[in-house]
Amino acid sequence: MFKNGIFLITGGTGSFGNAVLQQFLSTEIREIRIFSRDEKKQHDMRVKFNSPKIKFYIGDVRDYESINSAMKNVDYVFHAAALKQVPSCEFYPMEAVKTNVLGTENVLNASINNKVKKVICLSTDKAVYPINAMGISKAMMEKLMVAKSRMSGSTKILGTRYGNVMASRGSVIPLFYEQIKNKQSITVTDPEMSRFMMTLNDAVDLVLYAFEHGNSGDIFVQKSPASTINKLAKAMLKIYKSNVKVKFIGTRHAEKLYETLLAREEVQIAEDLGDYYRVAADNRDLNYDKFFSEGSDSNVEIDEYNSHNTKMLSESELIFLLNSIGYK
Repeated sequence: MFKNGIFLITGGTGSFGNAVLQQFLSTEIREIRIFSRDEKKQHDMRVKFNSPKIKFYIGDVRDYESINSAMKNVDYVFHAAALKQVPSCEFYPMEAVKTNVLGTENVLNASINNKVKKVICLSTDKAVYPINAMGISKAMMEKLMVAKSRMSGSTKILGTRYGNVMASRGSVIPLFYEQIKNKQSITVTDPEMSRFMMTLNDAVDLVLYAFEHGNSGDIFVQKSPASTINKLAKAMLKIYKSNVKVKFIGTRHAEKLYETLLAREEVQIAEDLGDYYRVAADNRDLNYDKFFSEGSDSNVEIDEYNSHNTKMLSESELIFLLNSIGYK
């Protein structure tokens, strides 16, 4: 599907961009463009991969002209640029809006303007029933993505939503590793707090599945197992044969007990595709009469899809997953 194609990855120096390069550089893709603000990370990536297929663009999704000029002749876009740290977005919510909402609008407008074939917007479980600024901004990003998909012409715009990506930048696994290595207590907020467990390769696979099977406006979710944070901490202690203590510090500001990948209202309309769910866009026009006169069956008995009711990983399964991503 991507033979001789040109890719652009916004926020391309992050964990997702690095995972895409690991998988794609050996394929027949013609060019991969890395678009980001951080010249230091771009330099590190340039040295690490040392490939003529990779082209680097300094810019910011908040600046339409910079993303529009980088989009010339691009076939496919992975939109991964985001402010994603919950505390940062809580203290600076307008910064989250500028990057996650207005920045997304710039990416989508530039994609449509340059007749890009397909755009995938990466979202998060925090966008479902959001309680923090980061989740709210990502929920708005999803709404914007669906709205733009209705008027994007030949450019297909789709979304993927995934849970905690194991060992991604700023996540809890690298924190636990550093605490164990430095013989410090592992800090756990709530022992019963649960999170979905996806590898970076799973995240890339989800995006590729959406590329291949999606219609404009679709949001794809991968069925993912989960674990409590306490069990995760114990698994890492066992891997490194450490006897440091686990310290419970209490829930952080704006943090959920569990994360949700599909709202109850979405489960009702989602298409089960085996390993994935597809949530199609509501493409009715803005005829208010339809919204008052047409409804659907009650969803009282339907439950949301969250990290408390999905498959829970055992300690041995967690250790296997951690080993597979380099924690041995």
